Amino acid sequence: MQVKEAIETRRSVKSYDPHYKMPQADVDALMQLAMLSPTAFNIQHWRFVVVTDPVLRHQIRAVSWNQAQVEEASLLIVLTADLKAWEKQPERYWKNAPQAVSDILVPAIGHYYANNEQAQRDEAMRSCGMAAMNIMLAAKDLGYDTCPMDGFDFDAVAKLLHLPADHTPTMFVVVGKALKPAAIRSGQLSMNEVVINNTF
Repeated sequence: MQVKEAIETRRSVKSYDPHYKMPQADVDALMQLAMLSPTAFNIQHWRFVVVTDPVLRHQIRAVSWNQAQVEEASLLIVLTADLKAWEKQPERYWKNAPQAVSDILVPAIGHYYANNEQAQRDEAMRSCGMAAMNIMLAAKDLGYDTCPMDGFDFDAVAKLLHLPADHTPTMFVVVGKALKPAAIRSGQLSMNEVVINNTF
């Protein structure tokens, strides 16, 4: 599938075949492509919690507005972020770079994020959003449907997943085989309303 087709045909699907089991090779392929998503300073701070335990899926559904796709889609991926990844051996993010590049960028990581919790959190949200899009487009290419989600109790999900204190959930992506297609697009804005040339 061409990228253009994947973008045009990807929709947020809510109804999934609860009996379909994704092959592990497809799950691995999705995760490998998610890991190619960009992150500032290459800190790769996304952490993908692939929830397969049915009891845990049921518990997460209960704190996610009882949305059926949390439990019925083949795969529930909770995208979380390590907010302190920037200070955890940052030299490993640039281990294959020329030494002169590493000598500049590794210290720059600390200078940018230290004492700046807003930047740490904002960067996490941007990075996980880009990773989610990679997952959704790759899933479409593999013949699956998806739905990005933020309709859940973030604190409750963090507790259920035993997230470390320096990690935060950012969003879900569910993946599976649709039972029925998404409804028609409900109302796209025109390009002249959303694309601004130079200034407002």
